[in-house]
Amino acid sequence: MTIKALEFYSGIGGLHLALKRSAVDGEVVCALDWDQAAAQVYKANFPATPVRRVDISTLTASILQDISPDIDLWLLSPACQPYTVLNSHGKGEHDPRARSFLHLIQTVLPSLVRDHKSPGHLLVENVGGFEHSTTRQLLLSILHDLGYNCIEFLLTPLQFGIPNSRLRYYLLARHKSFAAMVPGQNDMIMRYIPGHGSGMPWTDPRSSTCASTSSGISSVEVKHIREFLDIEDEPGLLISKYGIPAQVLIKWGSLFDIVLPEDQRTCCFTRGYTKLVERAGSILQMNEDIDTTQAFRKYQEACSSLNPINAVQLLQPLCLRYFTPEELLRLFF
Repeated sequence: MTIKALEFYSGIGGLHLALKRSAVDGEVVCALDWDQAAAQVYKANFPATPVRRVDISTLTASILQDISPDIDLWLLSPACQPYTVLNSHGKGEHDPRARSFLHLIQTVLPSLVRDHKSPGHLLVENVGGFEHSTTRQLLLSILHDLGYNCIEFLLTPLQFGIPNSRLRYYLLARHKSFAAMVPGQNDMIMRYIPGHGSGMPWTDPRSSTCASTSSGISSVEVKHIREFLDIEDEPGLLISKYGIPAQVLIKWGSLFDIVLPEDQRTCCFTRGYTKLVERAGSILQMNEDIDTTQAFRKYQEACSSLNPINAVQLLQPLCLRYFTPEELLRLFF
């Protein structure tokens, strides 16, 4: 039987793609989001799926019933800004951006449960940091009271061989009227997926302190960044198009997270990538023959005696550039 899903905070369809690539026979019957640009991209990615541009905080049980009366699964990826460690001013459940999610779990879902029209399953995805929030505690309490069993995860792409350290929180909920899920360990958030790989706790295989797999720790070989990079048709083309501007290097160069093609990690990329610097995403140093630290030290020393626009030329041999959109897509999808 095909599972019918509603996708809330649908963005450009990340959870839709995850469902499509999973072993689950599922169909997203409608996507819901307020962002017009995201809705347009979603429609281009999944033209057969209706997309509704709607303020999720205004949804009611009856509206969802009108969309489809027999929904089996809610896919939810609510705003992460209230919970991310990158936002020092995040207010958790008191943040206005958390209001629509709280509305869904406090008002809409209980109403559907009372009418015996609730989804049998929920998947919630959010940023690492959500696990410490009062919103999470509220979510777990409400789901428990409504008769759902839950299992939680903190997972990173590194665990699946992808060179990106973006930590994400996941919650799977299944109503007690269905078969029981795989239990967690003493209700703790799990750092691995039961049945995936060796089914043992994961540790970063790049770490020199990593225990061997023989000690009961699961590891997976992380791919090198170069496997995700574009192949240049002509030398220097990508640098000319995606190179870091000199003025940006002069003002913010020391704040960049710089990685090499041979490396096995990148940091979390945000929507501010190429516009912001600190914690917005890694940049590439294409010349691996030069020591990054020494190059920046020479540049900083030169700044004391040279005009910055002349001193910054010392960084040119590093061949610093942003990841291209295609490269980011390979990392993400």
